[in-house]
Amino acid sequence: MAKLLKIGTRSSPLALWQAEWVSARIRERYPEIEVTLVKIKTTGDKILDVPLAQVGGKGLFVKEIEDAMLRGEVDIAVHSMKDVPTVFPPGLGLSCITKREDPRDALISRGLSFADLPHGARIGTSALRRQAQLLAQRPDLEMVVIRGNVQTRLAKLEDEGLDAVILAAAGLKRLGFAGRVTEYLPVELSLPAIGQGALGIECRLDDQELVKLISFLNDPDTHQAVGAERAFLLRCEGGCQVPIAAFAETAGGQLRLTGFISAVDGSRSVRGTISGPAESFLSLGTELADRLLSDGGREILSEVYQRELAVDQEIPV
Repeated sequence: MAKLLKIGTRSSPLALWQAEWVSARIRERYPEIEVTLVKIKTTGDKILDVPLAQVGGKGLFVKEIEDAMLRGEVDIAVHSMKDVPTVFPPGLGLSCITKREDPRDALISRGLSFADLPHGARIGTSALRRQAQLLAQRPDLEMVVIRGNVQTRLAKLEDEGLDAVILAAAGLKRLGFAGRVTEYLPVELSLPAIGQGALGIECRLDDQELVKLISFLNDPDTHQAVGAERAFLLRCEGGCQVPIAAFAETAGGQLRLTGFISAVDGSRSVRGTISGPAESFLSLGTELADRLLSDGGREILSEVYQRELAVDQEIPV
C-alpha cells in the first residue's frame, strides 16, 4: 500500500474544503498513509469575466487536474460532480461518488422569497439552467451573470446592487453559509444541475490497488442517482452551454429521474419523469433523454446551439 497519497484539487475555498474532507476520511481509515493536497489552477479559475457557456463548459474545471494525474503528479482528484464532463481522457475515470449533500439551489436575498421579489428584480447566477427555469416562472426578472467562488458571489449581492443571488445549497452548507440562505428552492421550481451536491473521485483506472483503497468512499444510492443524471446528459450531448437539468432519487430499490431541456429564456421547454429499478439507472437516464428529445428537446437544443454559434462569431441573431 502506498505511503503517500496526493490529491489534486482546485484552490477555491470550496474545492479545498471538499478535498480536505476526502483527505480526512482516508486518513481516518488508513492512519499509516500520508495525504497531501496539490493545488492546481484550472482554466475555469483563470477566466472570470466571461460566462462559462462561451468558453467551453464543464471541462474547464478539470482538464489541468486530469493532465497532472496522467503525468503521475497526483494520484486522485476530488471534483464537484456538477463540474465533471461525461467523457474522460483514456485511462482516467470515476472510481467513486460520495454521499450527496443537499442537492437544491438556494436563494440569498435581503429577506424576500423568490415569489416576493419585486417586478424586474435583478438575480445573480452563472447557470443557464437556473436562468431558464426561473424566467419560465418569472419572465419579468433580469438575470445577471456572476462568476467567482462562493464568497465572491455572495458579496456581489451588495457590490452589484442585486436583489438576490442563487447558488448551490451544498456549497453554502459546506462552507458554513447556511445562515445566509433566504429560501431553498424546491426542485419543482429549479431542477438542480446534474450531480449537484455530490463529490466525485477520479483516478487512473489501471491502478487497481488505489481504486480498491478508496472504494469505501462510494455511496451506492448516490452513485446510481448521479449515474442516471449523467446518462441523461450524455444522451442529450449537453454541457454548461445549454439549459439541461436532471435530478434522480432512489428509495427501496427504485429510482425516479426528472429531466429538463429548455431554451435559454425559458420560453420553450420539455420536462419529464421516469421510474424503474435503480440497478437500471443508466438505461433509465438514456430512455428519458430519448423521450424528451423526441418531444421537442432536439429542436430546442438545435436552436440553442445555433444561437451560441452566432454569438461566438459575433453574428446578430
